[in-house]
Amino acid sequence: MAVLHDETTLTPRTGNGASSTLLNSTYRTHTCGALREGDVGKTARLSGWIHSKRDHGGVLFIDLRDHYGITQVVIHPEHEFQRALAHMSKESVVQFTGKVEMRSEETVNTKIPTGTVELVADSYELLGSCTGTPFAVFPEDPQPEDLRLTYRYLDLRRSKLHHNIVLRSQIIAHAREVMTALGFNEFQTPILTCSSPEGARDFLVPSRLHPGTFYALPQAPQQFKQLLMVAGFDRYFQIAPCFRDEDARADRSPGEFYQLDIEMAFVTQEEVFAVVEQVLHGLFTRFSEKSIDDIPFKKIPYKEAMLKYGTDKPDLRNPLEIQDISDVFAGSGFKVFSRAVAEGGAIRTIFVKGCAAQPRSFFDRMVDYASSLGMPGIAYLTWTDSEVKGPIVKFLDEERLAAIKQQVGAEAGDVAFFICDSIDRANELSGQIRTKLGTELGLIEKNTFRFCWITDFPMFERNPEHNRIDFSHNPFSMPQGGLESLETKDPLDVLAYQYDIVCNGIELSSGAIRNHRPDVMFKAFEIAGYTKKEVEEQFSGMINAFTYGAPPHGGIAPGIDRMVMLLAEEPNIREVIAFPMNQKAQDLMMKAPAEVSEQQLRDLHLRTVTT
Repeated sequence: MAVLHDETTLTPRTGNGASSTLLNSTYRTHTCGALREGDVGKTARLSGWIHSKRDHGGVLFIDLRDHYGITQVVIHPEHEFQRALAHMSKESVVQFTGKVEMRSEETVNTKIPTGTVELVADSYELLGSCTGTPFAVFPEDPQPEDLRLTYRYLDLRRSKLHHNIVLRSQIIAHAREVMTALGFNEFQTPILTCSSPEGARDFLVPSRLHPGTFYALPQAPQQFKQLLMVAGFDRYFQIAPCFRDEDARADRSPGEFYQLDIEMAFVTQEEVFAVVEQVLHGLFTRFSEKSIDDIPFKKIPYKEAMLKYGTDKPDLRNPLEIQDISDVFAGSGFKVFSRAVAEGGAIRTIFVKGCAAQPRSFFDRMVDYASSLGMPGIAYLTWTDSEVKGPIVKFLDEERLAAIKQQVGAEAGDVAFFICDSIDRANELSGQIRTKLGTELGLIEKNTFRFCWITDFPMFERNPEHNRIDFSHNPFSMPQGGLESLETKDPLDVLAYQYDIVCNGIELSSGAIRNHRPDVMFKAFEIAGYTKKEVEEQFSGMINAFTYGAPPHGGIAPGIDRMVMLLAEEPNIREVIAFPMNQKAQDLMMKAPAEVSEQQLRDLHLRTVTT
């Protein structure tokens, strides 16, 4: 990664400044990352931004920066233009012409590729003046995010962010190269389309030619890519823009995002996995020095993931696992736990080897953290050579203590933490406690990417608010067992050919083998409360297409932004997007969203209403 230091950058911004020679250019013969010892004695012309300036005994040194790197330019006092340059603002764009010379031995900068040479200028031209910047491009001191986004073009000059955007470009180029090599064709799908239930709000676009009607920006190219399979194209991909009107998060940008959209015909779930693993393993191997799981990646059924990790997005770098221990507490003297089990709740335990040696303050922090999650605290047991200790030990008889010890495999120095609640809430809380323990104890593996597939998602779930059956994931997924399972099983027991790919606790994508049979689709939607007429009206394009011979097909769409986040080691998605919105879904640089003129509203047959 390019990192700005006292004098220059460590590496050219592209990592390939030496090959970026531009001969016979009006503005430059070389880039600022290209000059080497072999160029000594040549006349060179460089153009770039004034990165920094230093006056050493009357000799002016300027670090000149462009996309490719930094070169030191020397201006001796006999040149009259030295005074003008000395007073020129940093970030002005200047062209220098002069001779390439070796640096003196004591001034060589081994941190950069151009560090053994310098350009001794004999002329210059100001190409673009800078009147002063609202924050310093160099040094790269932290700045308020809204200020950075307002002047994003300046923010993008800073080496870390510049590197992230170049990395993003390289990742996309690599993905395209691999997908093409695997026999996929890239097709573009419509941006103006109809509204569809993808789980988030649509961005709507009013139609001028058809008053009172609206287009929707696609939340994903889902229906179109399936129709491409019906059309017989077999293997499709696209670096697809997607639009969702939803709130921002650290790993989600409001408004728009990009995904590597993939669809394949005549495939099983395992065949989709094989393609995606080849793409992701190659990509993460190429752009990171961290260790990466061998393929095939680990597969974890949804139900197992929720029990063992408390989430369907498990971070496998954390070695801690959750166990169900409800049976041990059923009918016990610890009434809080035994009552919860009797009422259909669950008791989970997280067992930590050697944790008893932690100071009292550690256990206090865990209790405080549990309280912050809405728990009354957290119960735990610790084992010594001779006894068991802990806040709940007095409520448990010897037989139950022995059963707990046997189940978790406890020895002297170990600790077991306990979480009690309804099953769903116990899973959620256990997952959060597991993460907190892993972080507090330094157990999370460093310098590695741990991938896994989460499989066998339930097709349906009960909506407690309306006491009805809803789709739990993607309504267009094929149920395992097909029509027979829909007709004979309890809907809550039906699993779907749905899957997520997860890396280090971050969901990169959901995918599925699609439901390509109208009879199965009508039945699935019937269970979720839709009539046949409603399905035909809302999904007429796809339903009609499936009546003309649809192949089995499936796909997935890993998020580009999240992959770049992981590879750039950035916790915030806005650090890997060139021009992101802020957390309030505003573009502070372009001042969007903004009011429009009355004439524009009349053209669209709209008027605004203030509520």
